[in-house]
Amino acid sequence: MASYKQSLRAAEKQLQNAECGEQAAFMLLLELAQMEAHNLYMEFDQEIPDALNKQFQEGIARLAENEPLAHILGYEWFYGYRFLVNEDVLIPRPETEELVANILSAYDDYFKMNGNIIAADIGTGSGAIAISLKKEEPSLHVLATDISKKAVDVAARNAELNEVSISFCIGDMLEPLIDRDLKVDILISNPPYIPQEEILEASVKDHEPHVALFGGDDGLKYYRIMFEKAKQVLKPRSMMAFEMGWNQREALLNEVKRYFPDACAEVLKDMNGKDRMLFVYFGIQPNS
Repeated sequence: MASYKQSLRAAEKQLQNAECGEQAAFMLLLELAQMEAHNLYMEFDQEIPDALNKQFQEGIARLAENEPLAHILGYEWFYGYRFLVNEDVLIPRPETEELVANILSAYDDYFKMNGNIIAADIGTGSGAIAISLKKEEPSLHVLATDISKKAVDVAARNAELNEVSISFCIGDMLEPLIDRDLKVDILISNPPYIPQEEILEASVKDHEPHVALFGGDDGLKYYRIMFEKAKQVLKPRSMMAFEMGWNQREALLNEVKRYFPDACAEVLKDMNGKDRMLFVYFGIQPNS
């Protein structure tokens, strides 16, 4: 019989040439065994249970075929919360956690004392952004939209599992807000921003919804759609927050200047020093 260590080392060899890399084997075993890393290390030389080893080997075979780890598990962790995922929604990324953190910081600086603040997450997918914001700031009123009913079904299930109340709407970009004559304080989106011709890893291209990935020829299609109609849904004192591609800073700031010449905009870097978040303020002078 194999030990945890033996089974893991054999799996790492299987994944040496896979897109996910051999470290995915360790992450899979941790999740399947429901252990913390230090506990697994303490059990390394112990015999791995047959049922667990079988489940582990099946998962490794799927990883070797470039299936995402989150799809094998059926969930992904985001901002400390667990979110169900499938082929109908984009798998939440660690980079997007930084967007949530910066939105929460801006909320504390500019909105927390006002009360009755409404935030809308456009193209919510799994609901990771909307639900995390509501978990962190229960007094925040959160709306979430998506053009895909299947995505909204996943997001609604995640809201239920994470025990928060979110108002979900099905529709294209800002249209659900416009149709309901809703005005929001904080408009948020992690839109599709990958240029149409960009080559993606097979694990992304073959397993995640293209509608949530590609943003037209230059990747800016959906920003322009939202910019064009944003004033219809924003309050006079409000903020927009977007995730963006690392190389889109100049192009996006030019679009902001074209659509909102009087607004104040800033691009924030992620933990790797890359430009990844766009914030646009109306009636607010952001902190320097």
